[in-house]
Amino acid sequence: MTTPTTATGDPAHDGSYDVVAIGRTGVDIYPLQHGVGLEKVETFQKFLGGSATNVSVAAARHGHRVALVTRTGQDAFGRYVHEALRGFGVDDSFVSAVPGPPTPVTFCEVFPPDDFPLWFYRYPTAPDLMIEPDELPLEAIRDAGVYWATVTGLSQEPSRAAHFRAWETRGRRAHTVLDLDYRPMFWADPAGASEQVGRALAHVTVAVGNREECEVAVGETDPQRAADALLERGVELAVVKQGPKGVLAATRGQRVEVPPFPVEVVNGLGAGDAFGGALCHGLLEGWDLRRILEFANVAGAIVASKLECSTAMPTSAEVEERLATRDRPAAPFATIAEEAR
Repeated sequence: MTTPTTATGDPAHDGSYDVVAIGRTGVDIYPLQHGVGLEKVETFQKFLGGSATNVSVAAARHGHRVALVTRTGQDAFGRYVHEALRGFGVDDSFVSAVPGPPTPVTFCEVFPPDDFPLWFYRYPTAPDLMIEPDELPLEAIRDAGVYWATVTGLSQEPSRAAHFRAWETRGRRAHTVLDLDYRPMFWADPAGASEQVGRALAHVTVAVGNREECEVAVGETDPQRAADALLERGVELAVVKQGPKGVLAATRGQRVEVPPFPVEVVNGLGAGDAFGGALCHGLLEGWDLRRILEFANVAGAIVASKLECSTAMPTSAEVEERLATRDRPAAPFATIAEEAR
């Protein structure tokens, strides 16, 4: 897993990565019939999926050198993950297979504009929760411009130990991001999640989540109080997504709120990951906070207007083109990439 070669055997590039992400991967099986339950769906299409995977793809679409740290099953879908990552320009050097559990698949239902139930097939565990501490590419993690991890990775061992090993090696460097990404089906109870998130916040400099995720992390759903509580835990940048009310970002010296970018929503699953990849881009470019949020909002909105997640991730040019239209009349629905990823 730590050998610096791609899955095809070619040497990895020299130097550090702009973005290294760790966490969920798998295959999204999305229905081509909308507005009906899965029992009524007749045809589906598969896409590369998983929150950390989608963020990696999104960052690569903005022209960055990106590597993903995860694991798959020893199966055809595992091979598909490798092929899809390489197709999107994400380095799969640190993606390895494990015997036993299969590569996860995720089904959803699509009820626009705001209901997208998810079913995760990750039982009794998923390969991406079997990342071992001694298999981590610690040098790549330490030197990355942005290191992105998610709360899901803290839900089971050995992944939990691997996450803390990575943070200890990296130190509290700038742009060490924790995606609060709380999903109750992965945890025995919210209290356990809160305990692990509390430990993790001591190691990161950026925290990103919606109001419900902030409640698990710091016990607050009010955006302003949630941002304050995250800053009190030591993060340098707190980002609180508020759905149709926009997004708030706070540092100790600045607080910015921007409204949502209006689009007609097709599927909101993955908009948050587009937001995350765009956030990585803005941080790496050294943009001011307002520009980062506006850019990330639009990236999320673009993906929310599509069925798929990974293949819908926009380029910077596509985001800038949409930004230029933001003063035009709004579509009937709006998103800022808040919910399910």
